[in-house]
This record gives sequence, C-alpha cells and structure tokens, in this order.
Amino acid sequence: MSVDLVGFLGVVLVAYVVPGPDFLVVVRSATEHPAKGRAAALGAQAGLCVHMLAAAVGLSLIAARSPAVYDTIKLLGAAYLVYLGVRAVLAARRAARERAAGREAAGGLADGADPRTPAEDGPVHGRWRSGFTQGFLTNVLNPKAALFFLSILPQFVDGGGSASRQIFFLGTLDIIIGVAYWFALVAVAARLRAFLARPKVRRRWELTTGWLFIAIGIGVAAAA
Repeated sequence: MSVDLVGFLGVVLVAYVVPGPDFLVVVRSATEHPAKGRAAALGAQAGLCVHMLAAAVGLSLIAARSPAVYDTIKLLGAAYLVYLGVRAVLAARRAARERAAGREAAGGLADGADPRTPAEDGPVHGRWRSGFTQGFLTNVLNPKAALFFLSILPQFVDGGGSASRQIFFLGTLDIIIGVAYWFALVAVAARLRAFLARPKVRRRWELTTGWLFIAIGIGVAAAA
C-alpha cells in the first residue's frame, strides 16, 4: 500500500487544530469534568468511524450527490448545535438565579463561596454517557466530516491499490491521531476547572460557549 502519508498528516493536523464544533464540545465537556471531556473526544472519533465506514461503502457519495440528503443532515446538525447552545445559556441563567436566591437566604455569602468544581458531584456514568453522546452526535451530524472522507482522503490514495483498504488505513490513522490530540486538549482544558468553578466566571463561560454553539448552528443552517 502506497499513500502520501506526509501530506495526509499535514492536512489532518490542520483540520484538528482549526476550532470547530468538535473542538468546542470537547473543551466545554473537559471543563465540566475530565472524564466527560475524554468521553466527548471518544464520541467525536466514533462519529468519524461512521463517516469512514460510509465513505468506504459509498454511502457518503450518495449523500453528497443528493442535495436533499445533504441538507437534511446539515439541518439536523445545526439544530443539535443550537440545542446545546440554548441549554448552556439557560443553565447559566438558572445558576445565576439560584446563586442570587442562595445569597439572600444566607445573608449575602461571597460570590466565590462554593469551592466545588463544575459537575463534581454528578455520577461518573452519567457524565461519560452525556459527553460521549454530545461528541458523537455533533460529529456524525456534521456533513463536512463525511465530505472529508469522501473528497480529501481519496487525494492521498494510490490508484494502483484497493481504495477501500487505503481509506480504512488513512481513516484509522486519522482517528488515532484525533484521540491523542483530544486527550491532550482535555488535559489542558481540565486545568481550567478550578478557575471556571468561580460562579461569575462559570456563568460567563456558559453564556459564551452557549452563544458560540448557537452562532455555529445558525451559520451551518444558513449555508444549507
């Protein structure tokens, strides 16, 4: 099997470094809890496995040639991103109201009185499932990921060999690189948990990431 590994690795690294929906989901999950961040990363890579298998058997080609199918996937992905954003914004506002009520009941506690980090008390299984689901759905409903395997990967495939085998090889390499990259990113983002545990900072982070999700979702839908 002869493939252009150097060129392919360069493209893959650039694709991961440039922030997108997967990046935002993984970072936001990691700041809630490292386990949730790792689960989101694995979910995103599981979504890539779906795209890789679809490309290998030609399903992505069918979707790419059918505007209705492509637009449906795009709109579903946009709706899910908006859903994540709205949920984050509402959570930030709800937390602000609860803190205000708590300060009044306690006679005006300091804003940073609660030392717990976000999602610290939640069940591990619930965090993992939530993170994995968010990562998986964000990726699998992103038609750009499907088009990557359909249009970018074939450029690095040797015409003299089996296209399906080479796509599997390059796709698997992409997924392994992604897992390493996301886990490193989770380790960095998780260090921000103590800082983000401050109520005011947490509220601003939730609002910022929430509105970013909404903006990305609207942008994706507008381009449909």
